[in-house]
Amino acid sequence: IDTVSFNATISACEKAGNWEAALQLFSVMASSNVESNVISFSAGISACGENSGWEKGLQLFDVMANSQVRLGTITFNAVISTCREGDKWDATLQLFTAMRRRRVQA
Repeated sequence: IDTVSFNATISACEKAGNWEAALQLFSVMASSNVESNVISFSAGISACGENSGWEKGLQLFDVMANSQVRLGTITFNAVISTCREGDKWDATLQLFTAMRRRRVQA
């Protein structure tokens, strides 16, 4: 199984409302030595936001920020939406500030 297959499955978990399964796929990806990319992270973060897992979405964002995967508009939008869904406006504002600091276009 490759990155594209994992990404499609993570996106399916998001649509099905199963953020736990989406996050579990990240563990499987790592143990299978399949590289995560911006799509993997963004879909996982979105799955968390859609389904009340905003804290896990923020954790996944932190993992991404400490990886080799470049943070961009898509991922920032996903994590900001996740915080909005969790009613975490302070985190949303901090992320927007980080976005500006990194010169990521909104």
